[in-house]
Amino acid sequence: MDATERVNLSIAGGAIATSAALAPPVFTVSLVLGAFMEAVSYRALRRSTEAFFAGQGGSWSAGYGLRFGFIALGMTIALAAGAHPVGLVLGLSTVVPAVIIAAFRQPPPEVSAEATVLPPDDPAWDDHNPWLARDIHRDDEEEDSW
Repeated sequence: MDATERVNLSIAGGAIATSAALAPPVFTVSLVLGAFMEAVSYRALRRSTEAFFAGQGGSWSAGYGLRFGFIALGMTIALAAGAHPVGLVLGLSTVVPAVIIAAFRQPPPEVSAEATVLPPDDPAWDDHNPWLARDIHRDDEEEDSW
């Protein structure tokens, strides 16, 4: 299980325990259902993203659309069955703080002690645009100028 998923499970578990103690049962069941749909959705998103970056082709983009379709279908069925809409949305939203917490816990990348740094006056600094995170191609720049 990924670190983000563990944090998400902790947050969802805390929300469910608090809801069970303080809220009506229909709210708690809706929260559990929303957290379950969100956990399955996030796991599918993470797996398809890992497959994409690993170079494994396939239907990862179709998976994004199917994932949203299944969430919409699940929410529609749950609301038609009498689920509490706020509990459902809160359950679906537990991944947001989990991702933020996991991002803050992420250690900085390791930099080799042998890595070289360009001197500040090196002309290579002018060949990269940090705002667009890409190299500047001089022929593109000449075409864009008026």
